[in-house]
Amino acid sequence: MASNDSETHGPTYRPRIALTSYLQEASWGVWNTTAAILPSTYVEAVVAAGGTPILLPPRGTDPSILDVVDGLIVVGGPDVDPSLYGQAPHPTTRPQPLRDSHDSVLLHTALERELPLFAICRGAQLLNVVLGGTLIQHIPDVNPDARCQPAPGVYGEAAFSTTPGSLINDLLGDTAESPCYHHQAMDSVPQTLRVTARSADGMVQALETTEGGWVLGVQFHPEQNPDDLRLFRGFVEAAANYRSDHTATMKAMYTA
Repeated sequence: MASNDSETHGPTYRPRIALTSYLQEASWGVWNTTAAILPSTYVEAVVAAGGTPILLPPRGTDPSILDVVDGLIVVGGPDVDPSLYGQAPHPTTRPQPLRDSHDSVLLHTALERELPLFAICRGAQLLNVVLGGTLIQHIPDVNPDARCQPAPGVYGEAAFSTTPGSLINDLLGDTAESPCYHHQAMDSVPQTLRVTARSADGMVQALETTEGGWVLGVQFHPEQNPDDLRLFRGFVEAAANYRSDHTATMKAMYTA
């Protein structure tokens, strides 16, 4: 039987990128019901960067799904449940425990396998929490002048500096800007993560692991800037390298 290696790993192969998604009320046509949804900006960014998007709804959690993908994006969304980092909820905190538990399983599995991981906004916050960090539950309480969420449905603009030698520095350079929309932020950061970008007010804008594979968490929303896909391209490239390395390892095992 002919090998299908060229079909999945040849010049036309597009890395398979899993994305977490929402499960909530949505409307389309004559319908208004609960649906598994994701803003199309995430999907379009993955496609434009050269990947194949695969959506994972927060039901039927099965970490083995990561066996068949080359990278994981944990997307933005509602607040992380403060009980996960030992705090009572702020009056403004609106968590979705179903998504927290689902995404936490996928995060842990991706980290264990050193699967390329890109965590965006809430995704970065959850990454920080599952590794032992904490969050500021309402930024205006500590920084009334912050413009991270100017109005409902209106994105702010995050300007930040990056750490030399980091993934985000290699991809964006010493300084960059990006749309943002959040009222929570990273507070304490665990030793397994390092801060690799901050805004002028000291707010954490990016996190990376201190060891292991390609892991980047960003507080902002790069998917909202289709004219700048550098982070998505870097992530998809890491996913392609992961698949290539994994395939080579498997071949070596079978031919040993």
